[in-house]
Amino acid sequence: MAGPDVALLDWDQVRVFLAVARAGQLARAAARLGLDVSTVSRRLDRLEDELGVALFDRTRDGTVATAAAEAMLPAAEDMERGLAQFAAAVDAIETTAEGVVRLTAPPGVADAFIAPLLARFYQRFPRVAVELDASVDYADLTRREADLAVRAVRQKCGDLIAVKVVSTPVMPMTSPAYASELGRLARWSDARWITWGADLAQLATARWFREHVADTAPVLRTSHYASQLAAAAAGLGVVLASEPFRFVRSLVPVAIRRTLQPSWDALPVEELWLVGHRALRTVPRIAALWDFLAEHLADPSRASELMGTSR
Repeated sequence: MAGPDVALLDWDQVRVFLAVARAGQLARAAARLGLDVSTVSRRLDRLEDELGVALFDRTRDGTVATAAAEAMLPAAEDMERGLAQFAAAVDAIETTAEGVVRLTAPPGVADAFIAPLLARFYQRFPRVAVELDASVDYADLTRREADLAVRAVRQKCGDLIAVKVVSTPVMPMTSPAYASELGRLARWSDARWITWGADLAQLATARWFREHVADTAPVLRTSHYASQLAAAAAGLGVVLASEPFRFVRSLVPVAIRRTLQPSWDALPVEELWLVGHRALRTVPRIAALWDFLAEHLADPSRASELMGTSR
């Protein structure tokens, strides 16, 4: 008996198969694909019908891959990589910088530094459009979920290249008026504090706060970094922020006494890495944004100038 004609398989169905296998839930897979759950379910049903095998056991808690699905997964991932290489080869045919570049960056960096830079980038490259994803979630560059990424940690992968563009200390900062009111701090608990919500408690600054300011209840917890900075600039309290934010917000470092120097020295250093797919590095539109960001993010003090404000 002849098996299914795999040459007629639709890549969209294989893409759905991969998303469901990775997500473990139809709803989560649908969100990643930008589809509704019913569409994902129909495409999965169609794939199972065409192959003549059950790929997933659907339970109340999600989907569980069958032995058949586990056996097919490596081949499906090979198809995905092959398609990415095919797309990269097509992209490499470009001779001028034009088209869309998808960029992902942490929210605080995106709104304070990258978004203001895009006006100047447009003046230099008017035929390149940028899609900016300001998200704490990591888009997978190896699966072409984004073309470039600005990240706080270096991602090590053979298909990716990464360049460190920023290395800067974190410091407690607040509005000039509240800094003057505080004077020289002898205890961290003498200040009002602004910090992260519980969902981002793993961040280095959140860990420092728990270790050194644990006996002080913050006046504001929020995982929206722009809100932290805005509240600190308004004088609500002290926020932990890397030094470049001084240039885009009305913030100054708090003064401390010698007793706090050891804990000040323990403040984390934050880095920013520019990450891209090796195969796409020389594509003109992607190279244009890469080189532009590498140049301007390396000098965050210029951000105020670029936004038409003064330091």
